[in-house]
Amino acid sequence: MLYMRTDLHIHTIASDGCWTPEETIAHVQDAGIRLFAVADHDTVANVSPIARLARQAGLLFLPAAEVSTVLDGSGFHILAYGVDPDNPALRQMLDANRQRLEWINEETLRRLVKAGYPIDMAAYASYQHDPSRGGWRALNFLIDTGLCKDVHDFMDRLFVPPIRPPWPDFPHPAEAAAVIRKAGGLPVLAHPGLSLQAQGVTERTLTPFLDFGIAGLECYACYHDPATTKTCLDFCSRHDLLVTGGSDCHGPFAGRSLGSPRVELADLRLGPLMERIIG
Repeated sequence: MLYMRTDLHIHTIASDGCWTPEETIAHVQDAGIRLFAVADHDTVANVSPIARLARQAGLLFLPAAEVSTVLDGSGFHILAYGVDPDNPALRQMLDANRQRLEWINEETLRRLVKAGYPIDMAAYASYQHDPSRGGWRALNFLIDTGLCKDVHDFMDRLFVPPIRPPWPDFPHPAEAAAVIRKAGGLPVLAHPGLSLQAQGVTERTLTPFLDFGIAGLECYACYHDPATTKTCLDFCSRHDLLVTGGSDCHGPFAGRSLGSPRVELADLRLGPLMERIIG
């Protein structure tokens, strides 16, 4: 069991991935992954359907979500592992975050209009987003109107100051961590190498998250070089934290491969989360 392949960070069409629950199960099986988690952005819509399909397929599944938070004007994602998807406080936080995400979409378009881009907001209001493409509604609207080529072009050329809006009032990491724990889960800081890219991943930059109630770090991530992975693992060892890892795969969208980096259960430290695995 310790050497089963694991991927604890996968997205589906419930947020900005390309795969339905059925497709997710098929791709997980094809990749030889036995234990997995779907951690969609600010939603648990596909947790219960995938849990049911995972049982039928003989796979092990950990319920999760990826929660948007903000700290000192910067965005951080907190992985909510082992949560009860029907918990009212969790649902309320996630629903509020989805509204904030849509505000970012609309405010980005409004700022593009002010900058002189030919955008019809009425057309956006009636735009039908196909979630199987991956990404999100405003992004695919901009692609379809010819204003950007793909997500990388959008991030590099359009979603930059002064167009990029300030982060809305997502919850503080400590607030999110508290709600996750009340929902029966444990909060893990997602991909520190990406989230702390500007500051660097060090004891100093990671330590505040201990006070915020973080239970672990996503040590294994496609954004991490070996030195960053080691820093995260050493930090978790010193502070008795959980160790997780995952691909952040969105299907073909965004170019991240399922099961990469390769992680075995033996590489991780899941602690109480082992009791919350379904299957």
